Amino acid sequence: MPLHIIEQYSPVDKRISQRILYDRGLRLLELLDCSDQLFSLVLLDDHSMADFNRRYRNISRPTNVLSFPVTDDGDAFPGQPPELGDILISVDTARREAAQAKCSLHFRLTELIIHGLLHLLGHDHERSEKEALAMWNKEKDLMQQLCTSKRPFRRKTMPHLAINIDHVATIRQARGISRPDPVLAAGICELAGAEGIVVHLREDRRHIQDRDILLLRQTIKTKMNLEMAAVKEIIGIALDIKPDMITLVPEKRKELTTEGGLDVIKNEKKLAKTIARMKKAAIPVSIFIDPDAAQIEAASDIGATFVELHTGRYCDATTEQEREKEFRLIEQAAELAFESGLRVNAGHGLDYLTTARIAALPTIEELSIGHAVISRAVFVGLDQAVREMLSIVRPLSPGQ
Repeated sequence: MPLHIIEQYSPVDKRISQRILYDRGLRLLELLDCSDQLFSLVLLDDHSMADFNRRYRNISRPTNVLSFPVTDDGDAFPGQPPELGDILISVDTARREAAQAKCSLHFRLTELIIHGLLHLLGHDHERSEKEALAMWNKEKDLMQQLCTSKRPFRRKTMPHLAINIDHVATIRQARGISRPDPVLAAGICELAGAEGIVVHLREDRRHIQDRDILLLRQTIKTKMNLEMAAVKEIIGIALDIKPDMITLVPEKRKELTTEGGLDVIKNEKKLAKTIARMKKAAIPVSIFIDPDAAQIEAASDIGATFVELHTGRYCDATTEQEREKEFRLIEQAAELAFESGLRVNAGHGLDYLTTARIAALPTIEELSIGHAVISRAVFVGLDQAVREMLSIVRPLSPGQ
């Protein structure tokens, strides 16, 4: 393994994904033409980092990163690639810097890994102003290349695919008859490999009806995710039928579909009460939010188990630059939510072209996809449409 991660840090309120750091470390070695070499990354707390600084630099305080290159006379193990050395990072300091910069902890850790790697390769910003500028420019260039790479990282565990069947009910309601039946559609989706069914019971009952909810609760074999507004009537229905989870979403009477995330900050008291009632009934709660740090913090504060990140602006982007910007917002928001102890789902507007990059984000557990699959089903059938989407969300590795 070209990268060893040693975690000598036990976070109380933050989680760190070794998979994210490992993937980014490998990519950095490639960008630096060092794929045949290895390094170790040691994650410490401030106290341990201060000890290293006292021992090796005569400094009695923690710093964010230290690099210890392997000396020229260092012995390499037979058959092992040459070792660059060790990078030590104080997670405590990195966390404070991330909060100040309003970025995710993983983003700041990545910046520090880049800085440490350049030191291992002989760069030193303390030698001269000219070298400091050259090193700074190199760091920016590497971070830019890392961020603009569209090659999906390989995940050890793939996200789940949940199918939203609201649009089957929309077609039915257009004629006011009993077909097509969303309950039957849910069964087909599960047989095709979907690992969850999503339904939105709106106050105006424009598509899914109470009858659907009752039958779906009895027939779904995987997981039932009930999307709903935090209003008295729907809360009562949720407590009666006890879905596997609920997702709190905003509702507007005149909207064609959900237009954006729920404003958790504005509705904090009402949402907190709803979450408390659901928790008492052992129903996990997700909140559908925009990829925004303040909304994530608010969702965590009021006790949500999940957040579902709104991917609509990413999917609707009309230029490559705009889409890249929206993707990075989702990526950082997913990391922030994960670090805060929340479980992370994503959805809205995802289709057969936009799903792969979101599915590759290592902190996302589940994708909720509806319209694209139902639209595709018109031409290839629902079973095939689900299987095609599943092959994007959970692609087979070579040899499978």
